[in-house]
Amino acid sequence: MWYQIFKSKKAFSSVVLFLLISACNSPFTQVKEAAVEPEKAVVLEAPQQESTWEQAYGETQDTQENELSEISPENDANTEPKIITAAPITDLWQRIREGYGIEQTPLHNKTQKQLTWFVKHPDYIARVVERARPYLHHIVTEIEQRNMPLEIALLPVVESGFQPFAYSHGRAAGLWQFIPGTGKVYGLEQNWWYDGRRDVIESTRAALDYLEKLHNDFGDWQLALAAYNCGEGTVGRAIRRNKKAGKKTDFWSLDLPKETSAYVPKLMAVAHLIKQPDQYNLSLSPIDNSPYLAVVDTGSQIDLALAAKLADTTSDEIYQLNPGFNRWATTPSGPHRLVVPLEKAELFKQALADLPAEERVQWTRHKIKSGESLGLIAQNYKTTTAIIKQANGLASNTIRAGRHLLIPVASGKPSDYSHTVSQRLASKQNSPRKGSKKTHTVQAGDTWWDLANAYKVNVNKLASWNGKAPGDTLQLGQKLVIWTKGKTSSSKKVRTVHYKIRNGDSLWKISQKFNVSIAQVREWNGLSDRTLLKPGQNLTLYVDVTKQHGSI
Repeated sequence: MWYQIFKSKKAFSSVVLFLLISACNSPFTQVKEAAVEPEKAVVLEAPQQESTWEQAYGETQDTQENELSEISPENDANTEPKIITAAPITDLWQRIREGYGIEQTPLHNKTQKQLTWFVKHPDYIARVVERARPYLHHIVTEIEQRNMPLEIALLPVVESGFQPFAYSHGRAAGLWQFIPGTGKVYGLEQNWWYDGRRDVIESTRAALDYLEKLHNDFGDWQLALAAYNCGEGTVGRAIRRNKKAGKKTDFWSLDLPKETSAYVPKLMAVAHLIKQPDQYNLSLSPIDNSPYLAVVDTGSQIDLALAAKLADTTSDEIYQLNPGFNRWATTPSGPHRLVVPLEKAELFKQALADLPAEERVQWTRHKIKSGESLGLIAQNYKTTTAIIKQANGLASNTIRAGRHLLIPVASGKPSDYSHTVSQRLASKQNSPRKGSKKTHTVQAGDTWWDLANAYKVNVNKLASWNGKAPGDTLQLGQKLVIWTKGKTSSSKKVRTVHYKIRNGDSLWKISQKFNVSIAQVREWNGLSDRTLLKPGQNLTLYVDVTKQHGSI
């Protein structure tokens, strides 16, 4: 039988002969011969294997020789091996998808419910994507360096909608929504000049530190995320209750606060939508998988309007990339760094190197008048007594008339500092809303809850209209805007006007022209009663167009 098979298989015999000859020339021939039993030298037992061998080795001797020649060492000597490399990822969304690590198959019904909302609101996703564009590459890179799942890069969608100036009724601030206490625990400085909870670089570092700690505590990312929202104590107690009752202790089995029960499913829904946008007819705008930000050491305090000019960008972009700064300049005590677009970094570094340190902040020389206090002077210049004392080496608040003080002041016009605390407050308080607008001056004994009851409004809304949270302290003399129900000037329309000062203008003339008060003009533009108006200077006004008698 074997003879007949070999006789009909000349092609196969040729291959066997070639292999035996090759084996004789091999230093390992004796070992292989000793290991192989003669009757098993050919392992072609089943007739159905004929076609397979014929296809593999060819049907003729010539074909076999050609194929063997093609793979011979002589032909291989000058042939470089082909290295197959993966195509580079150009879209940051694809990089995020490939870094997912939180299992959610199949989708929980709570996740499906949140997913339905997002699918019905593609405009919301589009807005969030645009807001995330400058920050997302940095966040993804930081997460990857810690080997954390990249679903976490999407957490600011749930926390803040990627709004760096977001502030909640629970006093949480920034992309990652840190409350003051937790922010301090994780090294986020908070003072008059600066709030690290809004600093994109620092808050991202702190958020990942916190999430890593929570994951180490609970050993599960969904539980860690839940604890990030409601606190590790709340999650820990829920786990203990379930253990005692003999129940499961995964996130979906725990009895958690209503907000937290929706919080994790929201993130899971966003992650699923980003993973499969086509399935839900979502047009997801691509984000380049390349750095957008660069951090530049400024060495000292610097005026932010000046920094924008040096970096050849806008003040608005400087504030958007550095939302931690509350005022017109960086913090005197640091951090002495600015985030700028990567493409502007070298230009900014060179411009800084060419700028004398004393020109980075503008100073004014103030002569102390009789009756003036340090507090009054600080108020007029929109600064603090501590800053004036530090700048002038004062040990106490005692000052003497006739002497001079050096006070740091903004070099640009108010519109150059549109994201300072005062400018953001003015914009929020003057945003048109439904109802009748009232102004309340805070008096001794006032509280948010008392005022909300007195004006019959929601306390969270009252605080939000004024850029605050119900837990924030009210200051005597503070002006609050309140929108009440009832008859309102339905035709009232507030419009932002940028007015350029002309020769002969005064605050009184401008206030009369636009039917606003002098106090409002000062408040909107951060002007003190000593500020002199200069022709060409721009003022920001919030004008009710229904009260104007001429063109504005």
